[in-house]
Amino acid sequence: MNRDPLDSHLLRVLVTLVNERNVSRAAIRLGQSQPAVSTALKRLRELFNDPLLVREKGGMAPTERALLLREQARRALGEMDAMLSGPEHFDPGASQATFRIGSPDFMAAPFLAAVVARFCREAPRARLEVRPLGASVDVEQALAQGELDLVIGNWPSPPPSLHLSLLLEDEVVCLVSRRHPRAAGGFTREQYLAARHLVPLPYSAAQRGLVETHLAGLRLSRDARVAVPYFELAPQLLVETDLVFTTARHFAAHYAGLLPLAIVPAPFDFPAMRFYQLWHERSQAAPAHRWLRALMGEAARGLAPPGAAA
Repeated sequence: MNRDPLDSHLLRVLVTLVNERNVSRAAIRLGQSQPAVSTALKRLRELFNDPLLVREKGGMAPTERALLLREQARRALGEMDAMLSGPEHFDPGASQATFRIGSPDFMAAPFLAAVVARFCREAPRARLEVRPLGASVDVEQALAQGELDLVIGNWPSPPPSLHLSLLLEDEVVCLVSRRHPRAAGGFTREQYLAARHLVPLPYSAAQRGLVETHLAGLRLSRDARVAVPYFELAPQLLVETDLVFTTARHFAAHYAGLLPLAIVPAPFDFPAMRFYQLWHERSQAAPAHRWLRALMGEAARGLAPPGAAA
């Protein structure tokens, strides 16, 4: 018998190339060399008799055939992962499945460190991909199509079509430089609104952040003077400025222990910031996904400050 022309490796290369639209970025995402990915692309072009990616101004664009093949490849990979996981029983120690989590970096680094440590200890042969979220990512579609297994969120109104479990509930505080004029005495409401704020860029086009949602309900707004794409950039930018970063206490406490920063109470009665994991109905009963969700919950419980709900 002739060797099968397609395997899971080629399918993953196909999906990643169409998503990234760039051979170098696809190689980084796959953890492979650029020549290896270029060779795989050449093989895929021969198999499907289609260029798959064509050059355009500013980069490369997938052909219509490539977009169709990507969806078929995603479904096939999902079936393969399900076969490896088994229908009734999941053994993390033997699994070679790939798990994909979508998350902004709004939870302090110790959370992800705990997740990775548990994952590597319990599932040494499996793979874990943590993918960034942005305003262009359709979370519901990514979960429905199996592009992501879990999404970590903290929107005030999560999508009702998805399953949800709470990871951590935390107090909203202000993080400032220790040399900030309000570092010792805190803010009045008027001082908070008059201050210059450091804010993260939205990571969902359909959802508004908790602070903006609460202030909008009071018909108020803050001076969002500097916006950053990554939460972990924010603490670094506070040290030499008078900017204010409003965030969860666990995040603030982590960086206040590393940098000359101070935590002060928020002057508004912001609701508690709730961090949760979301998943699609398609993976609700899958043993592998139940194991992953339990692992995430255990990592979050280790992060919860005294008295916080998790």
